[in-house]
Amino acid sequence: MTRNIICVACPMGCELHVDLNEAGGIENVTGHTCKRGLAYAEAEITNPTRSFHSTVRVEGGAAPLVSVKSAGPVPKRLLMDCARATRGVNVKAPVAIGDIVVADVCGTGVDLVATNRVKAA
Repeated sequence: MTRNIICVACPMGCELHVDLNEAGGIENVTGHTCKRGLAYAEAEITNPTRSFHSTVRVEGGAAPLVSVKSAGPVPKRLLMDCARATRGVNVKAPVAIGDIVVADVCGTGVDLVATNRVKAA
């Protein structure tokens, strides 16, 4: 079986062809023009991760919401869990860029941090 993916490790955007064995392990990777492409393919097949972005409510703020993002990549399989984890979160104004809004979201070891400022009303 072959999976075709586009590499996002550098601006080249190489089309990678990943040959998998019957157990789902990687047999061969072609199409990469740099070592980062090979590492990206291996990570994307074995443990895909993504950045998580959302908003949370702000109490007593000049704006009702503040944008948040994961401070690092989280496992792709946990993105919906991260979304559910932010659903009931409220922070109190003022909020500064970089403030930890949710520590260790979904047990990933990654914090959700504010990406914008919200002044107190």
